[in-house]
Amino acid sequence: MMANSPADILVELQEAVKTCAPDRCARILSGIVQLLNGSRDRSQELLAGVVDGVLLRLTERVEARALAQLSTTLAELKVAPPETLRRLASHDDPDVASPVLLKSQALSAADLAEVASSCGERHQYAIAARNCIEPEVTEALIARGSLICLALIKNPGAKFSEAAYAALIAKAEQDGEIMKALALRPGTPDLVVRKLLSVPSATTAPAKPNASAAPPAQAAVPAPPKPPSSADYASARPEIVALNRVGKLNDSTVNRFAIRGETAKLFTAISVLSGAPIEIVEHVMTDDDCEGIVMACRASRLSWATTLAILSNRGGTRLSFAERERAQHIFETLLLSTSQWTVRWGEIAARAKANGL
Repeated sequence: MMANSPADILVELQEAVKTCAPDRCARILSGIVQLLNGSRDRSQELLAGVVDGVLLRLTERVEARALAQLSTTLAELKVAPPETLRRLASHDDPDVASPVLLKSQALSAADLAEVASSCGERHQYAIAARNCIEPEVTEALIARGSLICLALIKNPGAKFSEAAYAALIAKAEQDGEIMKALALRPGTPDLVVRKLLSVPSATTAPAKPNASAAPPAQAAVPAPPKPPSSADYASARPEIVALNRVGKLNDSTVNRFAIRGETAKLFTAISVLSGAPIEIVEHVMTDDDCEGIVMACRASRLSWATTLAILSNRGGTRLSFAERERAQHIFETLLLSTSQWTVRWGEIAARAKANGL
């Protein structure tokens, strides 16, 4: 009499599992877990395929605690029963799903993206904490909300596609924490950093004082230089855009604008080079504090010599020695970290907008 084939044995085992008591199912499951743990030097592909059907049956008949133990075991295997793994990953109980979502190398990016799109918050956070997260998975998670976005941005193993960066920049318009976290993240592309410069901060502007109320008495201060008019900007912009297109909007050109007092061209050049709105550039370039100007020049990738020329040729403002030393310190410090000046620039832009610009 010929022995039963492995396939016949597997069918019989599956049928037996259908009718056995839950406590016996738990013992069988525990035995299979031990078998999988002890097979690290054998053909795991073959073993995983053989036990997959049995495990699926068992998962329907055991308690969540046993499933959590199974999930913890399978999470450590490079090769695991595929259908069982997917069932555990999408299980309603986060304690069951989290181990494989966090660690399993056998789950595909498509599996993880599907769970990210359809399951709960704890499932999402488990995926967001993985050592390596493929772009399609990050895109699925980003679509779920701001909090999970912050977790992803702070995970150095997360990979972001162009679509993911675009979605994060859009979310930064409503969430300043996302803007700061993305700017601080090592490896954020320069193009993304530059786009963040023009993202308006989601802060509430302070209440404006009552226009009818008499202003408090104060010492007379010199009026700041009058900014260029809309017509001045309209006249300057074609030349600036043309210079930028041919690669001639550089330190030498901007330096010349500053020395000659061609304010409309200077402000427009900074706006084009930094990607910041002209209103924000106008605000920081006419502010008494030099920090905003240094930020704008650094964002425009201008040299310290050009930055100093701009600071020294502002109408109505004389640069003191102490201010020059502070400005140079800010400039040189910012060279150490793109993210530092980006975050600070965002705060300056937000303050400008809060003041009604």
